[in-house]
Amino acid sequence: MSCVQTIMDYGLRSIGIGERLLPRADYTLCQQATLIGSGLIWNLYFAVLALSFGFVLATALALAKTSPNPWLRKPADAFIFVFRGSPLFIQFFIAYESLVLLPRAGIDILGMTVQTSWLTRAWAGALIVLILNTAAYSAQIFHGALMSVPKGEVEAADAYGLTGWKRFRRVIWPTMLRLAWPSYTNEAIFLFHATTLVYFSGFPAFQQKGDALYYASYFADRTFNPFVAYPIAAAYFIAATLALIWIFGRVNRRLNRHLPDAASRIRYRPQLMR
Repeated sequence: MSCVQTIMDYGLRSIGIGERLLPRADYTLCQQATLIGSGLIWNLYFAVLALSFGFVLATALALAKTSPNPWLRKPADAFIFVFRGSPLFIQFFIAYESLVLLPRAGIDILGMTVQTSWLTRAWAGALIVLILNTAAYSAQIFHGALMSVPKGEVEAADAYGLTGWKRFRRVIWPTMLRLAWPSYTNEAIFLFHATTLVYFSGFPAFQQKGDALYYASYFADRTFNPFVAYPIAAAYFIAATLALIWIFGRVNRRLNRHLPDAASRIRYRPQLMR
């Protein structure tokens, strides 16, 4: 089988398109690279959706944390403390074991039966955990940025007659993002790497459709050689991380375009020597 045919057969296998059976013998380098790359689709799925929904939730939590109303502030503090204080790996286990206890027949709500079995699938249950986890960490970052917004900018907005939502949208929120973005970039990278924990923390791989590390582990177990599959997975993640840094760097330049040093951007600078 040629490498092109292998890519056509296994390139989208992780999402159910292509060959149904995994290779059983004669594991070629092309097969390993193709299947591990196919599994990366799930890592990107978890990262993109978790960051998108988590960003919105984190903004709401940061606002609640700064609110003088204790009914908003204390639940936000408790949420952030719980998810930042416990390991993500344990959160996956607790979530899966809790979701499994839900009745398979569904839950009756107002006379309607709501199915719950789909929550035990990784694409839903693990995604919820990742959203809640990154929302807690991002909310703490955004809260610190909100506290650092210069009072002069807020006073200038008041002088221009901006109040309430308009002041937040045009003055406070952009400044908050500008201050928080470098730290939020690190959180995004951490979350992307944390997606590798999904299939090792209780959520099963349905029909052997797993992420990049799932397929890397599959080949390492059968070839008894972890020095091929895992470096391939690492190379994929390094490439995706560099792309993530580039995207967030572009956003950072956009947020700081009005500043004199707007040409500076977030760069990947490995420290080779101390």
